[in-house]
Formats: sequence, C-alpha cells, structure tokens
Amino acid sequence: MGVATIVFIMFLLLGMPVAFAIGISGLAFFMVTDSLPYTIVVQKVLATTQSFTMLAIPLFIFAGNLMNNTGITKRLMKLADVLTGHMHGNIAQVSCVLSTLMGGVSGSANADAAMESRILGPEMTKRGYSKGWSAAINGLSSLIVATIPPSMGLIIYGSIGEVSIGRLFAGGLLPGFIMMIALMVSVDISARKRKYLPDNPKHASFTEVIKALVDGIWALLFPILLIVFIRFGIMTPSESGAFAAVYAIFVGAVIYKELTWKVFYKTLKDSSKDIAVVTLILAMSGVFGYGIVYDRVPQVIASALMSITSNPTLMLLIIIVLLTISGMFVETTVVALLLTPILLPVVTSLGIDPVHFGIIMMTVTTMGIMTPPVGIALYTTSTIMECSPEETARESAPFFVAIFIVVAIITLIPQVSLFIPNLIFGPAM
Repeated sequence: MGVATIVFIMFLLLGMPVAFAIGISGLAFFMVTDSLPYTIVVQKVLATTQSFTMLAIPLFIFAGNLMNNTGITKRLMKLADVLTGHMHGNIAQVSCVLSTLMGGVSGSANADAAMESRILGPEMTKRGYSKGWSAAINGLSSLIVATIPPSMGLIIYGSIGEVSIGRLFAGGLLPGFIMMIALMVSVDISARKRKYLPDNPKHASFTEVIKALVDGIWALLFPILLIVFIRFGIMTPSESGAFAAVYAIFVGAVIYKELTWKVFYKTLKDSSKDIAVVTLILAMSGVFGYGIVYDRVPQVIASALMSITSNPTLMLLIIIVLLTISGMFVETTVVALLLTPILLPVVTSLGIDPVHFGIIMMTVTTMGIMTPPVGIALYTTSTIMECSPEETARESAPFFVAIFIVVAIITLIPQVSLFIPNLIFGPAM
C-alpha cells in the first residue's frame, strides 16, 4: 500500500478530485501487486455501492434537500431567532441553534455551513460583524450536524464498522447539545468584546416561543421519530431514509404547501449532484480499502499503536491527534471510510465502546472541514462571506477552543455518549 498511498497524496496535492485520487491510487496498488487480478477492481467498485445500509445516505440527502426547499429550514431559523434574540451576537447564536436543529434535516456539515453562510451571512455583514468571524462561526457551528441524527458520517462509520446506527444516532444527541452550548458561550464572550449587541434586549415572550415551536414542530419531530422507529425495529436505517423522504414530501406538500413541481424538480436536480459526489467516493474507496486489508495494514497499525500504550484514555488521545491531522488533509468521508476499519479494532480491543469512539471520531474528523489546507467548508464559507480563508482561520480560534473542550469532555466521560443509547436500547452486550 506504500505506492498507493504516495500516489493518493500526490494527486491530492495536485488538486485532483478526491474520488479520482482514491480510485487511481487503488488501481496503482493492483498494478504493482502481481498476484491480484484486475477483475477485483471492478468487483470492489460495484460491491461498495451495493450495501443496503449505505442506501440511507442518498435517501437522507434527498430528504434534507426537500426540507431545505419546502420551508422547514425557514421555520427552524425563525425558532432559533426567537430563542436567541436577546443574546450578544445573536445572529451568530442563531447559527449555533440552527445547526443543532438542522442536524435532523441535512445530516451534512458541509451543506449546513454553506446554507447558513448564504442565509445568515448578509444579515451578519449588515450588522457590522467581521466577515471572517461570521464565516468562522457559520462553518464551525456546522460540526454539531456531525453528531445530531441523521449524521452522514455516523451512517458511514456504522456501516463500515458494523456498529448499530440506531445507537450511534442516540449517542450523538447529548454531545451535539453540549457542543451547541459551548459554541454559544464562546460566541457570547467574543461578541461582548466586539460589542455585537443583541437584536432584542428582552427575552422573547412565552407566546412567541410557543408559536415558533409549533411552526417548526414537524422538523423537530423528525430525528426523534428516526430513533424511535429504529429502536422498536419498525424500520432499518435505510428504511428510515426512505421514510424521511416521504415525510419531507408530505410536510412540504400537505402541511406547508410550499412543495410545487418546480421546487420538486430543483430538489431532484440538486440531490442528484450531491448523491453522485458521495457515491463516487464510496465506490472508489472500495478498491483502496481492499488494498488496505490485503496488506494487513489494520493489523500493522494496531500492533504499532498497542506497542505505544495499552491505556484506553491515552490511546484515544493519540488517535484524536492522528484524526485531527488526517482531517486537515483528507475529506471527512474518506477519513471515515479508510480509517474506521483500521482504528476500530484497536479501540475495541482496549474495551472502548464503538459508539463512544464513533462520536469522538466523527466529531474530530469533521472538524477538518474548517482547517487549512484542505478544509472544504473553510473555503466555502470564506467565499460566500467574501473574505480570505486566512482571516476565517484566524477568527476561528475561540470556537476551536470550545470544540476541543467538548471533545475532551466526550473523551474523558464516556457516559456523555453512552447514556442515551443505554437508556433507549439497553447496555451494549
């Protein structure tokens, strides 16, 4: 796998799309390994896309786009605004709350960062917020989406590692809310220093909160329904993805009456592009992943890590550093696909719960979307906010501090991730 890895890194540095970099580097491995027939390349590309569990990803992408285009996002933003209007830097506070609410809608941190920058960005600029500061919080608040169900990252991790996706969804709820609170506190401290005053000096009335809550109730019910249906065996994760799409169509067409044929066609078009990108990465990773298994890379890395320490906490800290560096250079989906089969056996052999590790892994790797040099959301939010990536990265410092504190809490207190799964599904066997 040495040649394949070098080819992969070289193509990434040259700016080649990730899917092609993975596919070509995987093919390079077969070219330098005489005993392997090329037919396996085709088989692995196709086999990776045939996973029934992975079917949840395109279905949730479609459902998320439907919800964004049928008024659900607009109502969630109104609820977030009502709840945070009295806080300093309240539009940035809206970003934190909206990301938490949007976790049950989009499932994609990149999509959430772009959407919030487009919707909230102009208002932030109008109120005198620094463009880099606005881009930073819109991007980093999207990390909440990595844990709140239905997280795309958790679905990939659960599928590759054969971990219960229902337990992962439940495990992400509490860490997601803790991250929201941590980011809101960091926004408040930063906004007070910058004198970003509240929109409304008084708290919203009980009537205003209830009205906004009722308007957004259909979106708020969505992640709860997913967990309930999976818990009681009514639906598999893939079936819940199909339910999500039907649910979004019903709410958009019957409840809010904003789903027209024109909107539906636009949603299909947008979803096709999003799904194509993810599916191509998944397909190509099958070839690269085969080479990893063939060369016994997981066993070699596991042995190397175990030779360093057998202390579970210290091992998690080492892996967090590894994932942080990996996320800086490689897209989140690829990190999950390639490193899950390598790292999961290591942590489980030390008695670390795979759900606990999954929440840590996806939180840390998703952070890479806002770190240079390859952070997708870093460049996306900076472009939308019309500021340089360097400025955004510089303004991100207080928010990164908040996220690392949350990661430390999740790592050192496993029950933060395991309390709700154990409560709903019972203790893991």
